[in-house]
Amino acid sequence: MSKHDPDLPPSALPNLGRRTLLKGASMGLAGAALARVGGAQDQRAAHHPPRAKRVIHLFMSGGPSQLDLWDPKPLLRERNGEELPASVRQGQRLTGMSGNQASLPLAGSLFEFKQHGQSGTWASELLPHTAGIVDDLCVVRTMVTDAINHDPAATFLLTGSEIAGRPSAGAWTSYGLGSLNPDLPEFCVMVTQGKGGQPLYERLWGSGFLSAQHAGVQFRSGEDPVLFLNDPPGIDRATRRRMLDALKGAGRSAAKTAQAELAFRMQLSVPEVADLSNEPDSTFELYGEDARRPGSFAANCLIARRLIERDVRFVQLIHQGWDQHGNLPGAIRTQCRETDQASAALVTDLKRRGLLDDTLVVWGGEFGRTCYSQGALTPTNYGRDHHPRCASLWMAGGGVRPGTTFGETDEFGYNVARDPVHVHDLNATVLHLLGIDHERLTYRHQGRRYRLTDVHGSVVEPLIG
Repeated sequence: MSKHDPDLPPSALPNLGRRTLLKGASMGLAGAALARVGGAQDQRAAHHPPRAKRVIHLFMSGGPSQLDLWDPKPLLRERNGEELPASVRQGQRLTGMSGNQASLPLAGSLFEFKQHGQSGTWASELLPHTAGIVDDLCVVRTMVTDAINHDPAATFLLTGSEIAGRPSAGAWTSYGLGSLNPDLPEFCVMVTQGKGGQPLYERLWGSGFLSAQHAGVQFRSGEDPVLFLNDPPGIDRATRRRMLDALKGAGRSAAKTAQAELAFRMQLSVPEVADLSNEPDSTFELYGEDARRPGSFAANCLIARRLIERDVRFVQLIHQGWDQHGNLPGAIRTQCRETDQASAALVTDLKRRGLLDDTLVVWGGEFGRTCYSQGALTPTNYGRDHHPRCASLWMAGGGVRPGTTFGETDEFGYNVARDPVHVHDLNATVLHLLGIDHERLTYRHQGRRYRLTDVHGSVVEPLIG
């Protein structure tokens, strides 16, 4: 590690001494920047042969209830309304929202679970489309996080730290591996429009202390998919080209020149990728008619596939509204109607096009939900509080083991009984599938080296096919 320049990813550097690196730095870095400006691919070498080239992260903001989607617990139905045993809780902390309740009544799910596919994977009736592709999925039932409230938990999942301002996972991936397509951003983000829920901040897909070129670029619905990309009135494309050419010789930094050139190329590439008018009717039958509505989760899933086709490295879709402290049965039905078909369609579409093998898809939220009801429990209604000790997510493609269910929670769905997967373990595994050793991908900042997994994390080998 001592032979690595602190400001470049170790995977980008040959095993050279500092003197040799410094001697060639002025030519090497300038050459790399000019190559990128000229349109050459900026792909760095991985630490080991990758299983995945690209990632799509479907972030379900608010914390989906694993007990109503992926982790059936018959005992909760049998003991519905009984008090959560103290021997199960073991004095573990609760949020302020349910910690003051006089009782913590166990809440069995109102929804039926069945086994599906050759793998026999359990899935809720709320997910009929995703249930149809379970043989392509690796369902993890034992996700564990450190945070019990939304903001720190989302920040932790997406950046590897509860402390705001660290680089996001997409930014680390961009920094470590570089670009596969010089005409589009390395990291793109889409948020479902018209949804309420927990607040979102650009820092969740930001670059932190890394260069701004690694930050996620947010795509939006409407005439301008990327804000401030179009030229101002009176400036045509030829004039913009002459302005950029003049800036190259005006002492502007190579990084700023490269960013300006990327924006110039994006003026053509972004509208093209966001234009769904050339998609056949069969595509909308697969993703659902909601995919015709700009800004919907289904439309964003379709654009994600188009970005992956064009070799964007990291795509993140965010769908809010999973924070169901009350009226969970009604609210979760709505969430699943909005996301189930499109999520399954995305995996199916990638598979049909030969892209799933080297594209990793991850679906999940920042934490799970409690096995007891927050607030009143009735025969037709309940809510669930935040639960950091057990959550479920699924992964597909990109080298993960398909048709498997990993980990086991206890019969109450309150604690992990076997094979916990911590957030740091998840990030280490995702990086490993991309060909990155999470312990070697570092950046020197304020006198120390940082990494996405901090000083923790282990690759979960059983998840890998």
